[in-house]
Amino acid sequence: MGLRAQVRTRDGWAVQHAVVTVTDMTGTQVIRAAADEEGSVRTDAPLSPGPYTVIVTAAGYAPAASTAFVTASGWAEAGTVVLARQGGVELPPPGTWTLDPAHSSVAAVAQHLGLSSVHGRFLEFGGHIEIAEDLGASRVEAVIGAASIDTGNGMRDGHLKSPDFLDVERYPEITYSSTGLTPAGPDRWTVHGELSLHGVARPIDLDLSYLGTGPDPWGGVRAAFRATAELRRNDFAMNYNQVVQAGISAIGATLRVELDVQAVQGERLPQA
Repeated sequence: MGLRAQVRTRDGWAVQHAVVTVTDMTGTQVIRAAADEEGSVRTDAPLSPGPYTVIVTAAGYAPAASTAFVTASGWAEAGTVVLARQGGVELPPPGTWTLDPAHSSVAAVAQHLGLSSVHGRFLEFGGHIEIAEDLGASRVEAVIGAASIDTGNGMRDGHLKSPDFLDVERYPEITYSSTGLTPAGPDRWTVHGELSLHGVARPIDLDLSYLGTGPDPWGGVRAAFRATAELRRNDFAMNYNQVVQAGISAIGATLRVELDVQAVQGERLPQA
């Protein structure tokens, strides 16, 4: 005798930290139980036949209430209770997610001669995302190989790797470590963190959008994200400033960083 229920997100993920409260028609609490790691709730508390109110709550989710009927057998079957994340946006389930460089890009855009844009990308990078039950405690750690810069022009790439810019011999890695996460709208967040570039560490915020979760052909689960940020070269001691005619700089002082990331659930990538 007792209650049985499954607690899921709209994407079908188990809500492991959900709490289920059952009250009778007088409003008296008769059951309070927590979901297990599979999002399942099963209790053995005896219940008298009749209607009951089932209330499911979880941090970060809007509460859900429904009516369950206890039969003569003493069981109340609440079925699957679906919780919607507050703000209306579902997120990947908590745990470790590993960045997949083969299906991600780390790009930067700078102005050239004040007229057009130069697009570059880094070919070598990796990292992990830790999604916490308390979303604000989630973390991102990423490492980029500075020498992997590629703008499609060998001479320009060589200059970018030189001491005038990235100085890859002295500073072979670019790192980013998040320090917090705050909502920025119904489908956006701001990632607060520290970027270490060219031997200088500065706080940098990323504007983050979550694009969804789904299965991949290798039996894994993937989550997709897009993030952008703006950097000033001078903030990272990259002060090279060749000036051409009329005082126009050859390369603009501001860089726009664009990240399109796929992350695989788990601590390592699948063997494709």
